[in-house]
Amino acid sequence: MIRRDSKIIAIDFDGTIVEDKYPDIGKPLVFAFETIKKLQVDGHRLILWTYRTGTRLEEAVEFCRKNGVEFYAVNKSYPEEKFNDAETSRKIHADLFIDDRNFGGFPGWGVIYQQLYGSLDDVETLIKKNRKKSSFFSKIFK
Repeated sequence: MIRRDSKIIAIDFDGTIVEDKYPDIGKPLVFAFETIKKLQVDGHRLILWTYRTGTRLEEAVEFCRKNGVEFYAVNKSYPEEKFNDAETSRKIHADLFIDDRNFGGFPGWGVIYQQLYGSLDDVETLIKKNRKKSSFFSKIFK
């Protein structure tokens, strides 16, 4: 169910969800999948918005799926959207864009979570669920 206050959020893959190791897939960034799952649970529609195409794109989508995230759409504004030219890159419709190429760089998923939710109450719980507890986040949220 889509909530009235839900947003459409476009999220980059390389350097944002995972370390930038393109064309390979890097390790997940700390707190990335936990934050993305929270956004989905809260009713936001998430778009994977990435430079990847073809097999490399399929690998990224499958990697996210294995980490518990399925996107509303991939490299388009909505699932049924059709293009005349599949190779043409175009701007998509989204309320927010999360990308490591932002002006000033990628702030990290902890900062994004705090800006979206205004609270860090759930952060410790989410970190504990993380496969590898980060010493960086452990120091910050003690």
